[in-house]
Amino acid sequence: MSGPTPTSLRHAMAHFATGVTVVTTLEDGHDHAMTANSVTSVSLEPPLVLVCVQQDSGWHDAVVSSGVWGVSILPVGARPTATWLSTGGRPLYGQLSGIPHHRGELGVALVDDALATLECRTTALHEAGDHTIVVGEVITSLADARRDDPLIYYRSRYTSTR
Repeated sequence: MSGPTPTSLRHAMAHFATGVTVVTTLEDGHDHAMTANSVTSVSLEPPLVLVCVQQDSGWHDAVVSSGVWGVSILPVGARPTATWLSTGGRPLYGQLSGIPHHRGELGVALVDDALATLECRTTALHEAGDHTIVVGEVITSLADARRDDPLIYYRSRYTSTR
């Protein structure tokens, strides 16, 4: 038996339902953003989370340079935001111009309608294949306890829990 192909691994992992986030960073006064479903809580003490980022992406270079980043956990109504920020070839600058957002304590953009937001300061970078695992200490975290409408990614498409 041989190992998995990239296509077979992608197909297998598509059966793992994940939440959908927008991760942002601010480098030299410019916002950089992308949709990510590979965000994971690592530790509560100290508070750490990680995001896995493709090494040849613009967001990767920007977050390595800036050392700070935000996570906005998206509601089902933010599907257009998730789609836009996962579209290849979008302009490097002005990615958030049509997305309502505000600045957190670290200066990074956070999506206004998010279910929850985190702001992180990078503590470690680990190369892993064609991705980098970016580990960050959570500096701020806010959640809207009244909301229960997460955007879910399952079988290579956006869906909801309803």
